[in-house]
Amino acid sequence: MLKSLLENVNLLENIDQISIAFLLLCSIFSVRLLKNLKRERKLSFFEYTMYLIIRIAIFLWLTSFLLREYKGY
Repeated sequence: MLKSLLENVNLLENIDQISIAFLLLCSIFSVRLLKNLKRERKLSFFEYTMYLIIRIAIFLWLTSFLLREYKGY
């Protein structure tokens, strides 16, 4: 019983890490797309806001990941 519970926890942790990787990849592609649009034309207010929020979110995730992995938090 305990072994199957631990296997389920490991499975959920793996799924969580994979989903974070997909979200990060999609965010990076979104920033690239918005950056290319910014070169072609002026971004709308919504596009510019989304561009800033995604860049800040990627930076915050990277910071928290590095602190968690290398500082022992």
